[in-house]
Amino acid sequence: MTTQPRYLKPSKAGNVFHGMVSWLTRHGVSLWGSRVLYVRGRNSGEWRTNPVNLLEHGGERYLVAPRGHTQWVRNLRAAGQGRLRLGNRYEDFTAVELSDEEKLPVLRAYLRKWAWEVGAFVGSLRADSPERELRAAAPGFPAFRIVTGH
Repeated sequence: MTTQPRYLKPSKAGNVFHGMVSWLTRHGVSLWGSRVLYVRGRNSGEWRTNPVNLLEHGGERYLVAPRGHTQWVRNLRAAGQGRLRLGNRYEDFTAVELSDEEKLPVLRAYLRKWAWEVGAFVGSLRADSPERELRAAAPGFPAFRIVTGH
């Protein structure tokens, strides 16, 4: 039996919120670590944008997809690289997708920082959820380590 990857479609209110966050971030106002992600479309090759929360944890930086296997996740997997924007500053990066096991501390840190914002997308999962619950949920939350300076 094949199961579909977890994906939560954004609501109209979510689209409005994303639009506001993107506008602020493009104009140099980062809300709790927000950036605008630029990634080439896997079919069109055109730049696609999406606001994301850039997580700094353990000396590394990560992108986590709280809505699951979204279009930006699929595009980033295909491209392997992208660009983050804050104001007029652009930063090119290579993306390294984390294994489910590698995600556990990253998910916990992400939930600690942004559960208030992404709570509608994560169900009952919390930063203090038992390890077994995080492990069971990990496949539904793609995460990437951001590598710069090549």
